[in-house]
Amino acid sequence: MSDHLPADHPPVNKPKIGVVLLNLGTPDATDYWSVRRYLKEFLSDPRVIETPKWLWWPILNLVILTFRPQKSGHAYAQIWDKRTNESPLRVITRAQANSLADRLSGEDIVVDYAMRYGNPSTKSVLEKMQAAGCQKILLVPLYPQYSATTTATANDKAFDALRDMRWQPAVRTAPAYFEDPKYIETLGNSIRDGVAKLDFDPDLVITSYHGMPVEYLERGDPYHCQCFKTTRLVREYLGWDKSKLMVTFQSRFGPTKWLEPYTDVTLEALPGKGIKKVAILAPAFSADCIETLEEIDMQGRETFMEAGGEKFAYIPCLNDSPSGMDMIEAMVRRELGGWL
Repeated sequence: MSDHLPADHPPVNKPKIGVVLLNLGTPDATDYWSVRRYLKEFLSDPRVIETPKWLWWPILNLVILTFRPQKSGHAYAQIWDKRTNESPLRVITRAQANSLADRLSGEDIVVDYAMRYGNPSTKSVLEKMQAAGCQKILLVPLYPQYSATTTATANDKAFDALRDMRWQPAVRTAPAYFEDPKYIETLGNSIRDGVAKLDFDPDLVITSYHGMPVEYLERGDPYHCQCFKTTRLVREYLGWDKSKLMVTFQSRFGPTKWLEPYTDVTLEALPGKGIKKVAILAPAFSADCIETLEEIDMQGRETFMEAGGEKFAYIPCLNDSPSGMDMIEAMVRRELGGWL
């Protein structure tokens, strides 16, 4: 400790490196008010909703937040982890952080996870890391494909917290990994293994990505192109024909035109075209969540089967699987280059 510090000054911790896995967020419970609180924070984000505030505020507060929390709460209840009383997204993201911490143990690295919306908040995690002596922090948005609505807003929230710190740590942000060879290999193997475990041979495998308004693409968001590139690279890795692997976009919201083709419309139309056995996965998500477990595996399955489908299978996200964590560890070690 410096001789110049006053006698009652708290000890200065040995410098450490922090790694924060950033994910989207989740309500704390499935009741109306918990879901409403989460949706209000999410849908008030100008990165997510670019509609002028004067126009969006009454729509959000007088219409959407009156009716949607009940519907969303019911959907969350379908997939809620009863053992921990948490959403699968939080359970899995925490497991990813714990696994990464084990893999990086003994290197003076503190690993944690934070949510852009909800808890644990990005601000609380960064403050905890600073208090633990982390003078260098790597932010790792767990979004393979970059979008202003995901990667950028996750980093924004971290920068907001850093703005209030007197002793601000050095910060790096990990880039999107949509074309990272290790990610393509890991995703490709998960598809091959997922299909091999099925009791049927799918006519088509669908890669369903979270959608966004077409207007965002026109304004320069690279997400759309990166989604198609991920699927193309995976198809080439697997050596599959173009007709075997398809890109669709899910989770559209509101009256504006979103990225097409739409997942739900596609699933409804396929049986009529003679494609009655499908497998589907969601490569835009690093962890299974309401958009994969409820929207795809439940609603999507129901849509497809009611339209005349015969076999439907959902292939899980990489989650905290050994291969998925190998990929995250490799990415983190690369981005920590020069710091370790």
